[in-house]
Amino acid sequence: MERGWNSTTLPPNHLAPSEFVVGRLMFPQYSQGPFGSGPGNWLRGGTAWSVDYPSGDRFFAKLLARLTTVNVRAVEQPVNLDDGDDAFYWPFMISGLVGSWDLTDGQAAKLREYLLRGGFLLCDSFYGEYEWTGFVSTLRKVFPDRAIIDLPDDHPVFHMVFDLSDKKQIPTWQYLPRGYRNEGSEPHWRAILDDDGRIMVMIAHNNDIADGWQRADDIGYPQYEANLAIRMGVNFAIYALTH
Repeated sequence: MERGWNSTTLPPNHLAPSEFVVGRLMFPQYSQGPFGSGPGNWLRGGTAWSVDYPSGDRFFAKLLARLTTVNVRAVEQPVNLDDGDDAFYWPFMISGLVGSWDLTDGQAAKLREYLLRGGFLLCDSFYGEYEWTGFVSTLRKVFPDRAIIDLPDDHPVFHMVFDLSDKKQIPTWQYLPRGYRNEGSEPHWRAILDDDGRIMVMIAHNNDIADGWQRADDIGYPQYEANLAIRMGVNFAIYALTH
């Protein structure tokens, strides 16, 4: 990764057609609730959904383009579930600080349809039981009856391109050297599956994968964990493209 690269400046090829785009799920949030919540207008950014946005998304796009043969768009796509059928054009989405999300019933129904029709959502950057409770309360609007499972080490998502047998916690840089907040010291790799066993919602609880991407060349960020975040992201993208 080039030092000094400005991840918020639009690259010259940002409008070039591509086969893969990193979507970023926008969402309203609790007025009082888990970390990242607040009174701001979620439609204008600066609220919980925009954590690591756009820098994490653009670093991920750059890394994915470098490490695979996938034709990746250089910039991310913010996705508003209230915007007609737009969500269905972006089959891979990331959502951060999901302990704070508070989808309306209509947004939850749209997200459910998106996922059942083949979409993939990575939920990242949330810690501890308090934020987990906030996350699940909205996830149950999306899928009231589907189980949240712990993925086994031999699940294909961990072996698509890179074999990831040692999945350490991917830390939040603000909380280094400990790397986590609340009591979220143990990483969990969970998911919700469709009827055919495909991962629809990939849940990286007690992790901050996007920090691993955007801090990959930061000497103050642990390098094994940064490399793990990169390899994990590649596996997620390839899984989403092939399942």
